[in-house]
Amino acid sequence: MLLLNIFETTLPLSNPVLKFLIILVIILFTPILLNKIKIPALLGLIIAGAFIGPNGVNLILRDDGIILSGTAGLLYIMFLAGLEIDLVDFKKNSSKSLIFGLFTFLIPMIIGIFVGIYVLHFSVITSVLLASMFASHTLIAYPILSKLGVTKNKAVTVAVGGTMITDILALLVLAVIVGMTTGEVNSTFWLRLTISILSFGLFIIFAFPIIARWFFKKVDDNISQYIFVLVMVFFGAFLAELAGIEAIIGAFLAGLSLNRLIPRTSALMNRVEFVGNAIFIPFFLIGVGMLIDYRIFFKDFETIKVGAIMILVATLSKFIAAWLTQKTFKFTKDERRLIFGLSNAQAAATLAAVLIGYNIVLGENALGEPIRLLDESILNGSILMILFTCTIASFVAQKGATNIALLEASESKEDAIIKERILIPISNIDTTEELINLGVTIKTKKNKDGLYALSVVNTTTSDSNADKKANKILSFATRTASASDNHLQELLRFDVDVLNGILSVVKEHKITHLILGLHQKTEISDSFLGDLTEGVLTKCNTTTFIYKAKQPIATIKRHLIILPARAEKEIGFPFWLIKIWNIARNTGTKLLFYGTAETLNYIEEINDKHPVDCKFEEFENWDNFSILSKKIQKDDNVIFVFSKREYNLSTTAFSQLNNNLNTLFKTNSFILIYPLQIYNSISNQIDLKNPSILEPIEKLDEISKTIARLFKWK
Repeated sequence: MLLLNIFETTLPLSNPVLKFLIILVIILFTPILLNKIKIPALLGLIIAGAFIGPNGVNLILRDDGIILSGTAGLLYIMFLAGLEIDLVDFKKNSSKSLIFGLFTFLIPMIIGIFVGIYVLHFSVITSVLLASMFASHTLIAYPILSKLGVTKNKAVTVAVGGTMITDILALLVLAVIVGMTTGEVNSTFWLRLTISILSFGLFIIFAFPIIARWFFKKVDDNISQYIFVLVMVFFGAFLAELAGIEAIIGAFLAGLSLNRLIPRTSALMNRVEFVGNAIFIPFFLIGVGMLIDYRIFFKDFETIKVGAIMILVATLSKFIAAWLTQKTFKFTKDERRLIFGLSNAQAAATLAAVLIGYNIVLGENALGEPIRLLDESILNGSILMILFTCTIASFVAQKGATNIALLEASESKEDAIIKERILIPISNIDTTEELINLGVTIKTKKNKDGLYALSVVNTTTSDSNADKKANKILSFATRTASASDNHLQELLRFDVDVLNGILSVVKEHKITHLILGLHQKTEISDSFLGDLTEGVLTKCNTTTFIYKAKQPIATIKRHLIILPARAEKEIGFPFWLIKIWNIARNTGTKLLFYGTAETLNYIEEINDKHPVDCKFEEFENWDNFSILSKKIQKDDNVIFVFSKREYNLSTTAFSQLNNNLNTLFKTNSFILIYPLQIYNSISNQIDLKNPSILEPIEKLDEISKTIARLFKWK
C-alpha cells in the first residue's frame, strides 16, 4: 500500500514529497542544461512549468502551495530590486527614472487605446484597461542582471525606478476602471485612495528603518534576522494591499527602507539572495509557466489574432520607450537592452488586471451569456503575451548584461603591482565578528583570497590550551567570513612576542591593510591604545585601522570622518580613502567629512565622479575637539584619520583626544586610521617622480583611477 502511494499511477500527482522532488529537480537541472546552449535559465523554468502544469502533461496542479510560493517569489524579486539598488544613484537619477516611467506608461497607453478601439474594436473602457496591461511590467529579467553583477548600472537604476512609476500608474488605472464599473468613482473614492497610499508609503519609508535598526541591534541570531526580513517584506506587501494597490509596490518599498541596514557584503544579504534565487523566485517562474496553455494556438483565429496584436503592441511600445530613454540620456546600446529587457516582460500586474477585468460582468447578451469587461480572447491573448514577452525580455537582458559585464571586466583587469591583502589579528572571540565584518566591508570586490585572520600564541605562556583557544577563534572567524560568501585564510603563529608575530606576518604576506581591535580597558588611560597596538604603529607602516565596535556596522546611520590638514598630500591617502568609499558603497551609509577647505575640496572632486552619499563641513580646530563632539549622535561611527604616527602618539593633542574618547568610548563605535607612510616597504616600490606608475597600484578599486589622476606627486 505504501509502495502504491509513492509510485502514483494517476495524474495530477498528489504525493507532496514527489511533487516537491520534481520541482527541485527542475530548479537544479534547468539552469545547468540551458547555460550550455546560452538560453536564460528563467525562460527554461517558465517552459518547464508549462510542460508539467495542468495545461501540459498535468503532472502538478497550480494549487495553493504553488501560488503561495510563487507569490513569495514575485515579492522577493521586487524586494531585491529595492534592496540592491544604489540609493545615491537612485536619488541622483530620480528625474531620469520619472521620465522613463512616464515614457513606458504613456506610450503603451496611447498605442494600446488606439489599437483597442480602432483595430480590435473594443469599447473605450475595455481599451483603456487593455492599454494599462501593456503599460505595466514585471522585473522578470532582474535575476539575470543580479547574477551577472550589473544591478548597480545606472540604466538598471533608472529602469527599476521607472518600473515603480508605471506599475503604480497602471494599477491606479485598474482601480479607477473597477470603480467606474461599480459606480464608486467620486470625490470620496479619490480622497480615500490618496490618504491610504500616502499613509502606507510614509509608514514603510520612515517606520521600517527604525524598527529594523532596533531589531538588528538587539538580536544577533542569524536565523531570527532572516525571518525578520521576510516578515518585513510580507508586512509591506500586506500594507500595500490595504492601501488599495498591488503587493509588489509594498515589497519594493520594504527593500528600499532596509537598503542601508543590510550591507551587500553582509552574511544577511548573502542569505536573502541565496534563498530567493534558489527557492522562491524559481517557484514563481514555474508558476507563471503553469498558466501557459499551448492549446491556445489551435483554438480559434480570434485568439491568435488578439494575442499577436497584444504581443506586438506590448513589445513595440516598450522598445520605443527604451529607445527614447537611451537617446534622451545618451545611454549605450547595451544599456538600452537592459532597460528594454527589464521593462518588456509582462506577468504580475498584467495577470492582476486581466483576471479582474475578466471577472467584471457588464451584462448579458441575447443568449444569456455574460458580457465581460475583458473577454476570453483577451484572457488567452494575455497568456500568449506573457510567454513571448518574457522570452524576448530574457534574451535581450542577458545580451546587454553580458556585454556590460565583459566590458567592466576588461576595464578593471588586475595588472596591479601590489595585491590587496588585509590582515586581522584576533585574540578575543567577543570582538572577532565585528572585526571580520569590517574587513569584509572595506575589501575590494575582486579580492577573493586576500583576507587573513591571525592568532599569535605566546610560547612563553603557561596555558597549555592556548593553541586550542587560538584555533577556536580562527574557526569562528572563518565561519563569520563564509557566511557572507568570503574566503578567509587562517594563520596561526607561535612566537615569544605577539608583536613580533604580527610584524613577521605583515612582511611575509606583504600585507597592505591591517585591522586591529582596541584593547580591552575599562577606562581610557594614558595607554589608550595599549602597548601592543602602539608597538605595531611604531614599527609597521602598513595602513592600519583600529576599530572599537559598540553596535553592528550595518546599524550605523552616519560615518563621521575627521581629517588632518593636508591629508591629501600624503602617500597613504588613496589607500585609506578607498576603504572609506567601500564602506559607503557596501553599507549605503552617509559619510560626513570634517577637515580643511583644501582637503574637502579635493575629496569633493572625487565624489563628483564616483558619487556616494556624503557631506562636507570645514573643521580645523583639533585643540577644541569638544565643539565637534557635540555633533556626534546616537548610531554614529566616528573615524579619525591621523598623520605622522610617532607625532600623534605623543602629542598633547592626541592626549586631549583620548580624554574626549573617554565619553565616546562608552556610547559610539569609532575607527582610528593610521595611513601608509612613505618609508613603508610597499611605497618603496613606487617611483614618486613618475605618477603614471601609481595607476596600476591604485586599481584596488575604481575610485583609485580618479585619485591617481587628481593626486599631485612631486
